[in-house]
Amino acid sequence: MTETTMFPEGFLWGGATAANQVEGGYAEGGKGLSVQDVLPHGGIGSPRSRRPTPENLKLEAVDFYHRYAEDIALFARMGFKTYRFSIAWSRIFPRGDEAEPNEEGLAFYDRVLDELERHGIEPLVTISHYETPLHLAEAYDGWTSRELIGFYERYARVLLERYGSRVTYWLTFNEINSLLHAPFMSGGIDTPREELSEQALYQAMHHELVASARVTRMAREVAPAARIGCMVLSMPVYPLTPDPADALSVMQADHRNLVYGDVHVRGRYPGYFLRTLREEGIELEITEQDREDLTHTVDFVSFSYYMSVCESADPERREPGRGNILGGIPNPALEASEWGWQIDPVGLRLVLNQFWDRWQKPLFIVENGLGAKDELVEVDGVRTVLDDYRISYLRDHLLQVGEAIRDGVEVLGYTAWGCIDLVSASTAQLSKRYGFIYVDRDDDGGGTLERYPKKSFDWYAEVIRTNGASLTE
Repeated sequence: MTETTMFPEGFLWGGATAANQVEGGYAEGGKGLSVQDVLPHGGIGSPRSRRPTPENLKLEAVDFYHRYAEDIALFARMGFKTYRFSIAWSRIFPRGDEAEPNEEGLAFYDRVLDELERHGIEPLVTISHYETPLHLAEAYDGWTSRELIGFYERYARVLLERYGSRVTYWLTFNEINSLLHAPFMSGGIDTPREELSEQALYQAMHHELVASARVTRMAREVAPAARIGCMVLSMPVYPLTPDPADALSVMQADHRNLVYGDVHVRGRYPGYFLRTLREEGIELEITEQDREDLTHTVDFVSFSYYMSVCESADPERREPGRGNILGGIPNPALEASEWGWQIDPVGLRLVLNQFWDRWQKPLFIVENGLGAKDELVEVDGVRTVLDDYRISYLRDHLLQVGEAIRDGVEVLGYTAWGCIDLVSASTAQLSKRYGFIYVDRDDDGGGTLERYPKKSFDWYAEVIRTNGASLTE
């Protein structure tokens, strides 16, 4: 850090996307179907279809599959140091359980990495980002089956052997703690939620954690220079009132959210989680090999941050708010976005300090951003979006990241979510836009797919160029 910036030298500024939300080309290059191809209305509480339907915007998304070179060039214009993207499992293993990978799929990501290298952008790869092959959901009930551990290991080994010399930073699963709340989207579990037992759900959680740990160990053998991280959905929880019972509710909510990180970092299940299993009468099938596998812990912890919530012990006050996967009670002290996600920049500093104090592992903010309805306008003959609201949101959050770094928290980088407009995971809309780059496509699937830098594009480029110093100007 210097006197003019709160951010360390080498801080990894960039942006993030997921394959199913940007690529399109859902049936090209030998790709098989994924769970996302049958979620036309988003992945949180929406019914799945039996097969892809035309209203599913993710089938074409924003056509990164054909336009990746153009898009990466735009990222380079902003000065990205890193780009977080996911590899679509069903591009590499179309059904998920084949013995041999699909070479066309591997070659596509070779080309993506070629472009990133050409522009000097560090790849940050998510191995599984809500993209379980549909066949694994239908034939095995997703991660409820122990067999998925082996399928995932085979898939990950192919990626590590193919790209391990080109990719330093890897994430095993996206928002792994979302499994209990969105079992089909997050874990490919085909059993309807109302029919799914808590026993099966927690067993699926265990299988994912074992798979993550095995791949962490594998990466150190196959690609010794790699750094392996977990990825969790973060959400600070505040007591709705000063009542100690509300504070206890906060602790319990935190425990439900933090257990995944605890296992990834500490290599074992914490006592509070074991108590939950006992009280709910759940006995997980855990082998001695599983216990040994879990001891292979991550190098860093990455997370998404969008909002905070409140908790209360009073059931009459527990009116879950709209918003992201984990839900929660709206905070009367905060404003909310158009989609009900409460805006809380200070919460990001709190999360950074909480995670650092708890785990003492380097942290990486790999998702943060504002979903909003943007309007394309013409300014001096140039089409753009005057998204001052997004600039304000991001500036406020990044200033809090800087404060956390001053607090002594080690932060590796920041990748703004949806750096180019993409299809929302929760609602499958295009109108819920996050990007620095506007994509001409609407919720009906119309539009040219042309790209237009927004006002925030140049603003973020200046943030990166000055390593954050421009945030305080």
